[in-house]
Amino acid sequence: MDIRQLQTVIAVVDTGSLAAAASVVNITPSAVSQQIQTLEGELGVALFDRTKRPLQLNAKGEEFVRAARVIVQTMTETRMIISGGRTAGVLNFGAIRTVSTHLVPEAFVEMRASFPELTFEMTVGMSEGLVANVAAGRLDAALVAEHVGIPAGLVWSPILTEPLVIIAPPGNEGRSEISLLRDLPFIRYATSVPLARQIATELSRLSVTPREIGVTNTMPAVVGMVQAGLGVALVPRIATYNLPPEALYCRPFCDDAITRCVGLVQRQVSSRSTVLAALRKELSDRVMFIG
Repeated sequence: MDIRQLQTVIAVVDTGSLAAAASVVNITPSAVSQQIQTLEGELGVALFDRTKRPLQLNAKGEEFVRAARVIVQTMTETRMIISGGRTAGVLNFGAIRTVSTHLVPEAFVEMRASFPELTFEMTVGMSEGLVANVAAGRLDAALVAEHVGIPAGLVWSPILTEPLVIIAPPGNEGRSEISLLRDLPFIRYATSVPLARQIATELSRLSVTPREIGVTNTMPAVVGMVQAGLGVALVPRIATYNLPPEALYCRPFCDDAITRCVGLVQRQVSSRSTVLAALRKELSDRVMFIG
């Protein structure tokens, strides 16, 4: 077994075909097939379910590719260190939408000073999917919401704890949250994520049944509808970050008693541990600045 075989298997998984993988690792499709067969022979197990098209990993293959990604990344970084080079390559990072527009990009900017040869690839998605991608090795880490199951082998550390706020169009200054929710149309955030469920729970707890006028599945769209004057909404405070004060009327919801937590999930053993420790610090510093 050598690193070229590992890189080939990873390329097949990431591209979904032998032909596409061949162009990535710069060999012929037949050579890709031969490398996989040789590797499976050395391991004594099949890695792919060959009854399916495109090729799909079986359970043993999933385990192998997770380990292979770590090995390839570790060897790459070790070569850099030994040769006197600096940390380079791509940091594959995931983020939920509410932190992807400002918090994470600003942390990336600060990271450039310490890791000028590092590049960033950010995947925006839902917490459950992002955690699954970290576990599978497709992402180095992700910023996800609390209350998501964390599989064995991963660790989650809190970064941001923020209150929910109620936002309304300008001109509603001084009105209570109950008055806003009862008198103005409501814009509902509708996705299968913890935040949407949390908002629905709090409305139920207050025995308030808002009159819905809009439903959308992204938080920026929720904020945009409120800015346009369509109605009111409940959002995490970071959703209003960088908006001018006159753009919205924003007040604490339940006196800041209702919060949600976002944290960094990564593998317990990661070849990117140094980079991720620096990123965690930059994210925490940005949170303090935003707060």
